[in-house]
Amino acid sequence: MKTLVGVALTTLIIVSGELQAAEVAMRRVLSCIGPDAKTEVYVPQNADLNKQVAGVYSLDLSDAGKGKTLEPVHVQYSSDRKSVIIDQYTRKLPRTVVPLGGATVDFDQRFATGVKCGPFDQE
Repeated sequence: MKTLVGVALTTLIIVSGELQAAEVAMRRVLSCIGPDAKTEVYVPQNADLNKQVAGVYSLDLSDAGKGKTLEPVHVQYSSDRKSVIIDQYTRKLPRTVVPLGGATVDFDQRFATGVKCGPFDQE
């Protein structure tokens, strides 16, 4: 019994250490407002967007009484560095390309269509 408790505590300590190591400061790099929702994209504080990085996409449906969801996304600059590519890979949606100066884009076909995004990384 003592061995089982010891193994359980050791596992808990190792797992909690990994969770703490996974905590990363994020910065908002994109904010968009549409007729049905607000969206934001966050990346790690010191992310190099010349290569693909893991970020977070928020879909705020609070005005519709549905709350705010977060989902993992991949974020990177386009090859010409004139836009940023947001890949909502968990939902298998087409990649969204947003010009660095801002534009009206569609993130998905349910809520985040026709959202007006401000300039990238100007928060």
